Amino acid sequence: MATVINSLAIPSSYRDQLYQGSSNQLTDDLSTTATLYVGNLSFFTTEEQIYELFAKCGEIKRIIMGLDRNQKTPCGFCFVEYYHRSDALDCMKYINGTKLDERVIRCDLDPGFKEGRQFGRGKSGGQVRDEYRTEYDVGRGGWGHRMRMQLEQERERDIKENYEPIKDIPRGADEYKSRAAAGQSSKRRNDADEDDSRKRQKEHNPRFRENDEDEED
Repeated sequence: MATVINSLAIPSSYRDQLYQGSSNQLTDDLSTTATLYVGNLSFFTTEEQIYELFAKCGEIKRIIMGLDRNQKTPCGFCFVEYYHRSDALDCMKYINGTKLDERVIRCDLDPGFKEGRQFGRGKSGGQVRDEYRTEYDVGRGGWGHRMRMQLEQERERDIKENYEPIKDIPRGADEYKSRAAAGQSSKRRNDADEDDSRKRQKEHNPRFRENDEDEED
């Protein structure tokens, strides 16, 4: 039967550049796969949250979290494998484009997970998209890698130009330092004189001597 509405379960035109196989083989893999690629995740979204949402469409075989290649921390994507292809297609229909952790997530049929694909391919270890991202995204580590490096260089340059350590001591600084040292020395002498004065007062005061004799008895 003809329809004017495109199916939501059709995979996108994206092709993994590292996919080893012909176009026909990719088409065959996508026509039988029960694996989904999930993108635009927050770095803070947990595997448990993903499982809770995606399990609504069917029984999940496993979830493979995408990791930063260097830090081995989540970097915003994952693979979800179902036992049945129909569950993956339902996920494409009902979960793709919905929100998880306040972010609109993207789901796409994947030809199948292979070891090594869980790591980011960007130069800094994360996803390539985060290398060139120019907007600030709290859920994906703030600024993109290149923008962050540029901001750090500008900050270092600003510090060097405006906050360089003072090499020439201002006039009067030595004099102030000398007065402060002299003041501390004078205070120590005054404290010592007061202690001596208290000792002499105690020695000459009969009342203190009586108390001392009582304590000795």
